[in-house]
Amino acid sequence: MQTTHAVHVGDARDLPLPTDSVELVVTSPPYPMVEMWDGSFAAQDPRVADALEAGEGDRAFEAMHDLLDDAWAEVARVLAPGGIAVVNVGDATRTVDGTFRQYPNHVEVTRRLRGHGLSALPDVVWRKPTNSAAKFMGSGMLPSNAYPTLEHEHLLVFRNGDTRSFPPGDDDRYASAYFWEERNRWFSDLWELTGTRQELPGDARDRSGAFPLDVPLRLVLMFSVYGDTVLDPFWGTGTTSMAALVAGRSSVGVEREPDLVAAFDERVDEAAELSRGVATDRLDAHRAFVAERRADGEEPGYEAEHYDFPVVTRQERSIQLRVVESVERAASGGSATDRWVAEHATI
Repeated sequence: MQTTHAVHVGDARDLPLPTDSVELVVTSPPYPMVEMWDGSFAAQDPRVADALEAGEGDRAFEAMHDLLDDAWAEVARVLAPGGIAVVNVGDATRTVDGTFRQYPNHVEVTRRLRGHGLSALPDVVWRKPTNSAAKFMGSGMLPSNAYPTLEHEHLLVFRNGDTRSFPPGDDDRYASAYFWEERNRWFSDLWELTGTRQELPGDARDRSGAFPLDVPLRLVLMFSVYGDTVLDPFWGTGTTSMAALVAGRSSVGVEREPDLVAAFDERVDEAAELSRGVATDRLDAHRAFVAERRADGEEPGYEAEHYDFPVVTRQERSIQLRVVESVERAASGGSATDRWVAEHATI
């Protein structure tokens, strides 16, 4: 199986893609009212800088989301019927006009994407515990002017129209199944992931706000099938593309900063080893699950067609994990600045 991965240097408000052309969007945009992104928002719209300078936090918040709104319109345009979009966003806390407050980015992103015709689905709270011993903000031990510390972000889930249709007995869909125990863990509305598989060179992580690989990888496995195309309109250093590559999906990214795109070259060579590690971990974890289930006197009801273990449900029988065999840089197509072609094999 072959997948392609293209990155375009450009603006998320003008995606170089046909309408209804991607099955999944996984992205993490700049978070409005988080100070590290003030400069980026202000450079695109002087209203942002004016509002911040005037100490008008609500006006700055609206202006930043107005910029993102044009990108959400494009996401709604390119998302195929039944396709899923997942937006990772955190709320912001800061003092702009002399009063400390929270700016609810997840609420505003939901409002904007619903306004573009997407349906909001149950979302996920991604808990990211801080290492600080002092987890409160405000007046310390004295009531009542203290505040909880934000230790979570949101994974907002949207769908374009009704559920996606597949041909009866679609081989790729059944091969892309996840294990019963993975479903029970992944489809919880509370995740606690620390991001053990994320390594970025230099200051790329600080400048891009990149999320750990385990987040987009899980989402790609949950909401797409082999051969699908995954879009990240706020590409950063390409974590979503790496997740798609590892999982046997194609990908498209759009990024404003050319130097961030260069970081992907340093990571793509690791895709084969990384994909094999991910697949091996999943298979080993399932074998351990089967052993525990048998020890409890419960025998899984079906035999996997391609592996030496049983599975719990009929839908898992055709599961077949794929790994990257090779990745080669290809000639850029269309407006793509960088493009890779990967070959995948079953494990």
